[in-house]
Amino acid sequence: MSQQSLFDNRPTHGPLASRLRPDTLEGYVGQEHLLGEGKVLRKLIEQDKVSSMIFWGPPGVGKTTLARIIAGKTRARFVDFSAVTSGIKEIKEVMAQAEKSRLMGERTILFVDEIHRFNKAQQDAFLPYVEKGSLTLIGATTENPSFEVNSALLSRCKVFVLQALGTQQLAGLLRSAVTSEKGLGNQDIRVEDSQLNMIAAFANGDARVALSTLEMIVLNSPLEGETTVVTDGIIEQCTGKKSLLYDKTGEEHYNLISALHKSMRNSDVQASVYWLARMLEAGENPLYVARRAVRFASEDVGLADSQALAISIAAYQACHFLGMPECNVHLSHAVIYLALAPKSNAADNAYAAAKADAQDMLAQPVPLHLRNAVTGLMKELDYGKGYKYAHDHADAITDMNCLPDELKGREYYTPTAQGREARIIERMREIQTWRQSHIGKDEP
Repeated sequence: MSQQSLFDNRPTHGPLASRLRPDTLEGYVGQEHLLGEGKVLRKLIEQDKVSSMIFWGPPGVGKTTLARIIAGKTRARFVDFSAVTSGIKEIKEVMAQAEKSRLMGERTILFVDEIHRFNKAQQDAFLPYVEKGSLTLIGATTENPSFEVNSALLSRCKVFVLQALGTQQLAGLLRSAVTSEKGLGNQDIRVEDSQLNMIAAFANGDARVALSTLEMIVLNSPLEGETTVVTDGIIEQCTGKKSLLYDKTGEEHYNLISALHKSMRNSDVQASVYWLARMLEAGENPLYVARRAVRFASEDVGLADSQALAISIAAYQACHFLGMPECNVHLSHAVIYLALAPKSNAADNAYAAAKADAQDMLAQPVPLHLRNAVTGLMKELDYGKGYKYAHDHADAITDMNCLPDELKGREYYTPTAQGREARIIERMREIQTWRQSHIGKDEP
């Protein structure tokens, strides 16, 4: 726990990430959706009107840096507090001092790093002081605050979601690190933009990892005279990754996801696992792959095996909880399942056909018998008249038409004979046969 002074000198030595930590919004990289010109959070900081809030985002995206920028902009007393090293005793001390400061007319902003590490009792200790305005709480967490911050405290805080930095943003940060006097600018370093992109891709959105990796690479690179020469071999040694041909925003990105998708569609399990590994080992965001698997589960497997969607969503959640490299096995699980599952694109085709009709006939009214008569006037206008409640009938089916009159009899979903859809064909035939034989006869 420490109180930050505006007159603290920035360190001239120490880790590269610490030396390059910006102290102004102008030097801050990323989070344009929150800090761009005219955005709400930027206005709050510039006007020194910060309210209790929580910064939620992955490691290395600037949560602590943003809090320190606020410290430099505010006229309030700023207290830096770590959930890792502090307990109830330290919390009570801070609260007592905050109350004294309030009585003296001074605001207190309390920054709590890794707030998710506090248990419920520790979090509850903040609540009364936040409620009566003794302090403004700023929490930082890598975990979903909906699960890790108690609801009473969370309801009094605005949650700002910080996003992982893009490869190009990280590459720009690394280039600045090479040239900045605060960074490595006092050294003669020869490094290619493509190599900075490799380091940025390896960092996977984490600025701290990117800068630390760059520092390690420079320290281990050979000298040619007084010039430090960065080589692909040193990068591979320091990152543990081969420099695969891959750019998460370029053509190869789309080539590889296309190869994975088409291999799964073709039920080629071996190729599917290979393309998955190519993407992950090149630094692809596992959540991107997981999202594509979720889409594939309905687009290419569909009702032939509805369990495919559940497994894909579970894999996405596992990737969110664990990250790489632990989640590689969960993605492998999902990809293997999807590759081996029976295939059907009937659900995708059904929506495409219905979409075409919906766009061509946007003015088609909802049939009166399908409307709810929630007022007397609606009843007078025959809303709900003729509606047949399926559960009042022996087979829980009626002969009621549920499409607009101009679309009566239109078919969108045509199941295949693959997997469970073979049983769905039988069920649809049973329903059709029943309706044809009960037209006008389905009285309860």
